[in-house]
Amino acid sequence: MTVTLTTAGPLSPDVEEDEGNTYDVAVIGAGVVGAAIARELARHRLRTALIDAADDIGNGTSKANTAILHTGFDAVPGSLEARLVREGQELLAAYAAETGIPLERVGALLVAWDEDQLAALPGLRAKAERNGYHASRIIGADELRRREPHLGPGALGALEIPDESVICPWTTPLAFATQAVRAGVHLHLNCRVRHVRSDAEGHELSTTRGPLRTRYLVNAAGLYADEIDRLLGHDVFTVTPRRGQLIVFDKLARDLVGHILLPVPGPAGKGVLVAPTVFGNVLLGPTAEEVDDRTATGSTAKGLDLLREKGRRIVPALLDEEVTAVYAGLRAATGQEDYRIQEYPGLRYVAVGGIRSTGLTASMAIARHVMELLEETGLEPGEPRALPPLTMPNLGEAHPRPYRNADLIAGDPAYGTLVCHCEQVTLGEIRDALSATIPPHSLDGLRRRTRARGGRCQGFYCGAAVRALFEEARP
Repeated sequence: MTVTLTTAGPLSPDVEEDEGNTYDVAVIGAGVVGAAIARELARHRLRTALIDAADDIGNGTSKANTAILHTGFDAVPGSLEARLVREGQELLAAYAAETGIPLERVGALLVAWDEDQLAALPGLRAKAERNGYHASRIIGADELRRREPHLGPGALGALEIPDESVICPWTTPLAFATQAVRAGVHLHLNCRVRHVRSDAEGHELSTTRGPLRTRYLVNAAGLYADEIDRLLGHDVFTVTPRRGQLIVFDKLARDLVGHILLPVPGPAGKGVLVAPTVFGNVLLGPTAEEVDDRTATGSTAKGLDLLREKGRRIVPALLDEEVTAVYAGLRAATGQEDYRIQEYPGLRYVAVGGIRSTGLTASMAIARHVMELLEETGLEPGEPRALPPLTMPNLGEAHPRPYRNADLIAGDPAYGTLVCHCEQVTLGEIRDALSATIPPHSLDGLRRRTRARGGRCQGFYCGAAVRALFEEARP
């Protein structure tokens, strides 16, 4: 499945074929934020390109995070991040319900383990109030123990945040990009931007797949946003990758945790959490390590030992459960406490930098904000239009999966034919993913679309069969 610099989706009705690789707006970066921006642009009759150096949507920071839909209760009051997280949470929750993105409102508990942390809870509640979140409340040790009976000894109380949720981090950017492409956005993968030449009419991008011309440019390149920004002649922020390692525990551990269990933040940061996932597992992590290498997504013995030490205090029984996987993601830290989103009207350019762990939650609000900034730089998008309706495959455990749907199986037995037994992934689901609007270009991409090879055996049992289906679908 070699991806070339060609249209990866249908042209919108008012786009002429002979316009080639010239666009009204080009978005660099097809992570969750870039894909959300492309989707927002698709609501207008613009010729739009979504560009990424990787071979898939959401292949960077977006694929490896804690998958929490935040309320923004603990953001810096008055910051751009606080506003966009608050707005984005409402937008994404509604969009998930509309499109079938797995989402579970499990609530969160900030657990106090000593008197200093307990004394900090009223201040955190007041901070939540300043951020417009009014549903938090402080609970005592007895209620906390009733709510979370598997907590380790010594917990003194907690701040309850009932609206924190867990969401599928893979389906979300794929939904944004799929809807954008179906509305006419051109997707360019394996397309690394090497140089940018700007003039009064816009920008010419030199890429590994050839030149692209665009009147307006949006930089949502995540870990590489500062490098793209420098190609435009700026030096206003530097991305320092912050590695977060996580441990995924087997589904048999799920009953040990009812809420997202958060630490009370301290001078060193937010710390390690324990959280359920929409796939039925339990997460422990992340670490927070400053690294120089923007590709350093390997786990380390030191990092995993730290997580086990923290996890043993939070939920001791968790450490007796089987580990399904370990992984690490990189967040685009800039040393600033707020997003670095800046428009440059004279350059017809918007930089979207420093989008850290809250980017998934804020993505749709960031997209709307960027649209407003593009209009301030001179873009005239015209009237918005409705996007094609979309229903995403259900990867979550909160609703019945295809292997449990008798009517679906009666109509097509492929949905009753299990290929991956650990994750109950069927032949029909794999077939659908391989023929989707944006198909996977690797086995990892297929796993993010179906969960195949992502369970307890990590592909030991189903790997050969999954690979055969993948290879058969390659042109």
